[in-house]
Amino acid sequence: MTRLCFPYGIANFRAIHDDGALYIDRTDRIATMERIGRQLLLLRPRRFGKSLWLSTLEHYYDLARADEFETLFGHLAIGRAPTVRRNRYFIMKWNFSTVDPMGDAEAIRGALYRHINGRIATLVSRYADRLPQPVEIQGDALASFQSLLAAVGKSPHPLYLLIDEYDNFANEVLVSRDRGEERYNALVGGEGAIKTVFKAVKDAAEGGALDRVFITGVSPVVLADITSGYNVAKDITLEPELADLCGFHESEIAVVLDQIIAECGLPAAQAKEALDLMRAFYNGYNFSLTPEGGQIYNPTLALYFFEHLAGSCRYPEEMLDNNLAMDRNRIDYIAQLPHGQSVVTAALDRGDPLRVEKLERRFGVERMLRAPQTERFLASLLYFFGVLTYGGHGRLRQLQLVIPNLVVRKLYVERIQESLLPGFHLDRERRAVCNGLYAEGEIGPVCEFIEQRFLPVFDNRDLRWSNELVVKTAFLVTLFDDLGYIMDSETAIGRGYCDLSMIVRPDARPYGFLDHLIEFKHLKLADLPGLDSETLAKLPIEQLRARPEIASRLAEANAQLAVYRERLQAIYGAALKLQTHAVVCIGLLRFVWASVPGRATAS
Repeated sequence: MTRLCFPYGIANFRAIHDDGALYIDRTDRIATMERIGRQLLLLRPRRFGKSLWLSTLEHYYDLARADEFETLFGHLAIGRAPTVRRNRYFIMKWNFSTVDPMGDAEAIRGALYRHINGRIATLVSRYADRLPQPVEIQGDALASFQSLLAAVGKSPHPLYLLIDEYDNFANEVLVSRDRGEERYNALVGGEGAIKTVFKAVKDAAEGGALDRVFITGVSPVVLADITSGYNVAKDITLEPELADLCGFHESEIAVVLDQIIAECGLPAAQAKEALDLMRAFYNGYNFSLTPEGGQIYNPTLALYFFEHLAGSCRYPEEMLDNNLAMDRNRIDYIAQLPHGQSVVTAALDRGDPLRVEKLERRFGVERMLRAPQTERFLASLLYFFGVLTYGGHGRLRQLQLVIPNLVVRKLYVERIQESLLPGFHLDRERRAVCNGLYAEGEIGPVCEFIEQRFLPVFDNRDLRWSNELVVKTAFLVTLFDDLGYIMDSETAIGRGYCDLSMIVRPDARPYGFLDHLIEFKHLKLADLPGLDSETLAKLPIEQLRARPEIASRLAEANAQLAVYRERLQAIYGAALKLQTHAVVCIGLLRFVWASVPGRATAS
């Protein structure tokens, strides 16, 4: 058995081939893309394999690599059924993520032009013996581009232009605190640098020398602002045939895990345990907006996990690769837009997903910064950033958008923790009460902390949610710990849904973590005759628990928890160390709880 090699962080097709590294074959989609159109746009979240796909196209279509075709592609799907366009093109590749976004609009124009000129020079050097006339590289990169097109037009081979991260540096400018909006408008408005570059690309494609263009990016924000200059690209982002173009299927993940577990000499059953862990943290993305499109795994995170497991024969402690932690910046940006914080927080509620009639596709800067924002607008932008995904359709055919997995859920939680529970002392207090629950099953201090520190924040009129969402969000944000737990809200257990589950990660079971289920019930202050808010705040624990309205709700929650306990016991057996907690919330003022096993108390 050949030991697996993982191309983590490698986006060069040839390097992966030469290293004998893992490559998930999607080359059969090349023929599909040729049928769809000549100028294509593919949007995917950051670190989702876009650059590797461009490198695959580069090697497939490059006329200078014709002699290597069988070596590079003979063992892949496209090698067994190549298209007539293989190895037919001059290839030029622009990567806008390498363009410096600092400085004013003229400085950025200069950086952009230097990048394009550099890529033209690379092309001229690579294909010098195939270009029938010289190419003049000038200070104005668009003039250099025209000179290149003139030379290409006199050859028997057309040009294929690959543009990676088309929106990267423009997005960086937009979110900049240093005159970001002003600089962005200067780049995409009127005769701005980006707009004129894409206008030149459009004109070149109409002239014939530029035969094909393939563009990748994260969102349609920049495209909306340059539409008048470049309105010819076919957006293949949601094409069902290409939904898995970047990403891994669970069946592919399982095959790799089987081999790693065998190489490590671990019990074969551990492959299923590893798959369950990866599914919870990395799966869940759907880029077709249909159930048939299925769910795929984030490829960068999957490779991160594979490499760590293969190298140490242990799961990574941090399931979130630091290279993806920057996605928090996208959530932060949305949260700072009008009503953005409400949408970000509401996204945490799995029981009531965000619903939109359709995805918003036009995100020009005017809409971003000045127009009244709708929930559909903000949720759609979160979808393109990869921190929401398709979760089904509602009764009225609305799209349901949900957080795809626990890695992304952590990004939301951290955002809310920092905004609602800021500072050293609050965080230290939070961690202390959490540790008491994790190891000892003491939920009382957690309830008191949320009553005193968290709930008062929700007086803010922009955070008007139901009591149920407030309470679930408060507990999830307070207790979230992905180092010890697979933690989720509205968890499916059998045919029921537990409000909050905290199942210990398999690699954390040797430590002192306990498993927990929390079920919430709610009462309005008006449901307790004879009580006002001041009296409620002063009532002793025993008197609160003795009230029949509260006792019946606790009993109802405990009955549900007993059913969940039985089902989880059948799954986890003796490894399960389960504590269950029934919590009644009175308005947003007091919590009353009862834990099993253990004594029942209240706050």
